[in-house]
Amino acid sequence: MMSVIAPFIKGMGIGAGLIIAIGAQNAYVLTQGLRRNNQFVIAGICALVDAILITIGVAGMGLLVTTNPVLLQITAWAGAAFLFFYGLSSFRAALKPEVLEARQSAGPESVKKAVLTTLAVSLLNPHVYLDTVVLLGSVGVQYPEDLRIWFGVGAVVASFLWFFSLSLGAQWLAPLFRRPVAWRVLDIFVGIVMWLIAGSLVLKALS
Repeated sequence: MMSVIAPFIKGMGIGAGLIIAIGAQNAYVLTQGLRRNNQFVIAGICALVDAILITIGVAGMGLLVTTNPVLLQITAWAGAAFLFFYGLSSFRAALKPEVLEARQSAGPESVKKAVLTTLAVSLLNPHVYLDTVVLLGSVGVQYPEDLRIWFGVGAVVASFLWFFSLSLGAQWLAPLFRRPVAWRVLDIFVGIVMWLIAGSLVLKALS
């Protein structure tokens, strides 16, 4: 039982670090949560899309990479490099934090429009594929097959927790994240998480 905790926690950590950065998807979830407009549908779609892509990444990349030791090393170093620069960008963002304006607008949105908009902000962003399929996949394959699933489960759990917490807690979160200092703290946290995981990949690649 103890052996599955480490990959589960790492999956949650890296998944949360990639998900909670400011962007169109989080802005939309927060705004609709503030308006209480189809908030469960929107949060569920965002989390489900992440779950599908994470599963593809961990399973697909695992089958591809584990059959090639050279490719395994390449993905480990590539993942570490990406995480390093991702963390660096978070630290830079902390120097000039953005302010997220979540404003209420008149009139409720139909379920159909909410679904289509959520799918658009989730799937039309190329970074979502890099984060879930490529990056999480490359990190996940560092584990044996019986533990790899727990890494993926951890990342999926982080996604569900974040999107539903963001949606349900929007009334409280929106005023908080209108303050630049809130994004500064969040960006620093994300940067630290990314660098710690990058370091663990480098150590594993060198061992």
